[in-house]
Amino acid sequence: MVAVRWPDGKVRCPQCNSDKVSYLQKARLYKCYGDHAKPKFSLKVGTIFEDSPIPLEKWLAAVWLIVNCKNGVSSYEIHRALGVTQKSAWFMLHRIRLAMKNNSLTKLGGNDSGPVQADETFIGGKARNMHKSKRARMDKMAFGNKTIVAGLLETNGKVKTQVIANRSTATLHDVVKQHVEAGSHLSTDDFYGYWGLYKDYVHQIVNHAETYVSGNVHTNGIENFWSLLKRGLHGTYISVEPFHLFRYLDEQCFRYNNRATKDNPLNDGDRFHLAMSQIVGKRLTYSELTGKVNPRPA
Repeated sequence: MVAVRWPDGKVRCPQCNSDKVSYLQKARLYKCYGDHAKPKFSLKVGTIFEDSPIPLEKWLAAVWLIVNCKNGVSSYEIHRALGVTQKSAWFMLHRIRLAMKNNSLTKLGGNDSGPVQADETFIGGKARNMHKSKRARMDKMAFGNKTIVAGLLETNGKVKTQVIANRSTATLHDVVKQHVEAGSHLSTDDFYGYWGLYKDYVHQIVNHAETYVSGNVHTNGIENFWSLLKRGLHGTYISVEPFHLFRYLDEQCFRYNNRATKDNPLNDGDRFHLAMSQIVGKRLTYSELTGKVNPRPA
């Protein structure tokens, strides 16, 4: 933990960043000699682990499991494997997902990369599996109560996702412009929401009513990502509320973007160290997670 958090080996106070720190062996805490409140701190302070009574031995095992299980890991499995309650395991996993979130502002595409594929999908239960009364209500709606997710994939590269309110032209254009470098090659299906992007991109369309691949134009890569995402949501997590969906997207994007390839042979340890290097400066309380601080959208 010290080597990951402070690569130079010098332990620093999370409040004043001073390295005038000593280790209190009996208390198993560090003490800063700066002039400020709460001079004592542990390795957890200032990270996603802060204020957690669960020992680091269990936290580290949970991080290893979620970053390396291809289809995700459920809170019940963490509960059984680590000996914590299911409620605690659920909270732990969401805090780890916060560390897995990629905050990079780098856009996809550019002159040196391949085409960027754009697509959207619907996340939600199938009508045939619902109670008759609920299914009747869904039949009156265009897409039931499903949540829409937009995705952008750089060929043989990174993927970015975003929960969106609708599939309107304005919404989809904003998503593409936010995440894709202007002038890049862009591949989409023939959905009308992408029409007009030729003004800012080299936009090529594949009509799925006729074919799925037209030369080098296709959306098979992003659709492969959707299949991986839904395999985890339907097979491992079973039921995911729309309020929390973006966290599960961050989790799947992390594993996909750090998958092992011929050009980038990452292993399980590499993904673990990368996730651990992103734990600092991120905090998620139970009140925030359950919507008591920031109320859930209607």
